[in-house]
Amino acid sequence: MNAFVDAFTFFFNHLSLMGDKIVAHLAVSFAAIGVALVIAVPLGVWLGHLHRFSFLAINFSNIGRALPSLAVISIGIGILGIGFVNVLVALVILAGPVMLTNAYVGVNEVDPDAVQAARAMGMKPLQVLLRVELPLALPLIFAGIRTATVYVVATATLATFAGGGGLGDIIVNEPTYGTAGVIAGSLTITVLAFLIDGTLGLVQLAVTPRPLRALGRGARTEAIVQPSFEAGPRR
Repeated sequence: MNAFVDAFTFFFNHLSLMGDKIVAHLAVSFAAIGVALVIAVPLGVWLGHLHRFSFLAINFSNIGRALPSLAVISIGIGILGIGFVNVLVALVILAGPVMLTNAYVGVNEVDPDAVQAARAMGMKPLQVLLRVELPLALPLIFAGIRTATVYVVATATLATFAGGGGLGDIIVNEPTYGTAGVIAGSLTITVLAFLIDGTLGLVQLAVTPRPLRALGRGARTEAIVQPSFEAGPRR
């Protein structure tokens, strides 16, 4: 118990230090989330709209999930050197597969009857995507973003091994900051993860259409699907 008391004392006695490390930690985390969003979500939505290339989408995601972030950072040191970019790439590889899978499954699994009804009304493919498929897939897409964000914030601690800064600088440097500093840094990351998860959970609920809330589709989920080997579109 005394260790936790010492950790809280360390935090409040080093507010400037902790503030700087928190800002650095969140900077690399949100930069990675932003890049992953731009790459993975549009790709997943497009593939889901086509109802094709599921093998590519799912297996690419599985490969990304299987890569240890520390190993990616270590390999990146030889290619990208030490610094922000190396850590950014590793965290994008961590976040991208979750977003890609959820975006693909969310759009691909939209009720075929809703899509057919939209087409019968004369909607063009782009209109079907923007006005029918995306609104219905949004809860699952956002669930992927939420899950990936928590993953990245928790894993960004590894940035310290490549000179990326953040709270990992305190956690791995016990000789300088002591046990109290290590615990304080760990607790700070835990609190950040819970706060971000809760905040994004409220946003996810807000963007979920009311009918889907009643069906429980607004809950946090990470899509887990098997590759499909269909030769053509499902519908």
